[in-house]
Amino acid sequence: MAYRYLFEQMVRRELRQKYKGSVLGVAWYVINPLVLMGAYYLLFGVIFEPQRIPDFPLFLMVGIVVWIFFSQSLLSAAPSLLDQGALIRKARFPRETIPASVVTVQAITFAALMAGLGVVCVVVRDTLAPALLLLPLLLGALFCFVLGVGLAVAVLHAHFRDVAPILSAALLPWFFLSPIFFRPEDIAGQPAARAALEWGNPVAPYITAVRDVLYGGTFPSIATLAYVLAGAALALVLGGAVFRRLQGELAVVV
Repeated sequence: MAYRYLFEQMVRRELRQKYKGSVLGVAWYVINPLVLMGAYYLLFGVIFEPQRIPDFPLFLMVGIVVWIFFSQSLLSAAPSLLDQGALIRKARFPRETIPASVVTVQAITFAALMAGLGVVCVVVRDTLAPALLLLPLLLGALFCFVLGVGLAVAVLHAHFRDVAPILSAALLPWFFLSPIFFRPEDIAGQPAARAALEWGNPVAPYITAVRDVLYGGTFPSIATLAYVLAGAALALVLGGAVFRRLQGELAVVV
């Protein structure tokens, strides 16, 4: 609480810098997933064998929006400590507030986009159901998961400059291995592959859970919900531990 004002100012500063000089501003956060949705719908829903998924563009959109929040948060958090190197060397404050403010900025725009997408899903998919009450919990767990990973990525990149390029390269195949274009049950004929994609990919259960609630109007399975909550807690604990372990030398390495 003592550093709440500092954190708020960092978030405001990140928001101003993010859209500084942009004519469309925050609208870009809506345009990007719409363009991706259109491109991938054309590719996977028209050119190749059409998907047997009702309202496939909405199915895609939910997955893409969750993925963009995850990937953009990590890519923004990675260089955040280096970007604030002068502040780190001059002032004493919790260093975690720097990557946390970056993830929070992504979360603000993500929440606004999810609100609009939720309205569309309710209208088109008729998903106004009790399961929607679970959405804030799922999004909160997703935020904690991303924040934990973001803390680790930020402090590791400050020490080892290869982390951000490796992450950037890894995110592309990771994207196609995530259940954005497909449902895990669609590969039921290959149990090992399905298990790997469904449970070996840490972001997959978050996409599945949010999609179940928003697109399907149903509650996620107990296993998925347990994974989402446990993954969020574990990411926060491990990410925080890594950050605390390495933050002592930040004033030197940045």
